[in-house]
Amino acid sequence: MPEPSIFTKIINGEVPCHKVYEDDLTIAFLTIAPVQPGHTLVVPKKQIDHLWDLPNEDYQALMATTKKVALRMRQVLGTQRIGLKATGEEVPHAHIHLIPFNSIAEYDSRPVTATNEDLAAMAKKLAI
Repeated sequence: MPEPSIFTKIINGEVPCHKVYEDDLTIAFLTIAPVQPGHTLVVPKKQIDHLWDLPNEDYQALMATTKKVALRMRQVLGTQRIGLKATGEEVPHAHIHLIPFNSIAEYDSRPVTATNEDLAAMAKKLAI
């Protein structure tokens, strides 16, 4: 068993997060380094490094949660687009980035450090 990732520690309640959604197989929470306000991570609860190695049930649950959260983001934030990235380089735990944006420059922006207050307010807005 690999060392628990930061995401596993969040899932286990060892590290706090600003949660937007959770079910039996997935969790969605705001990243502490958003590209745009509302930038959300959708994570399977099973710690598997590569997205394509997830068992079908976990992959399908991840995609269903990704859609549910993206639709909520679009409704609440009113941006033209909700982008999806699955880079998998920062943390050895499969995950999806959902980034609200109106222009490609916003989507490709560099991450910034968000305040705890800003994240808490956004999580309250986006909570499902």
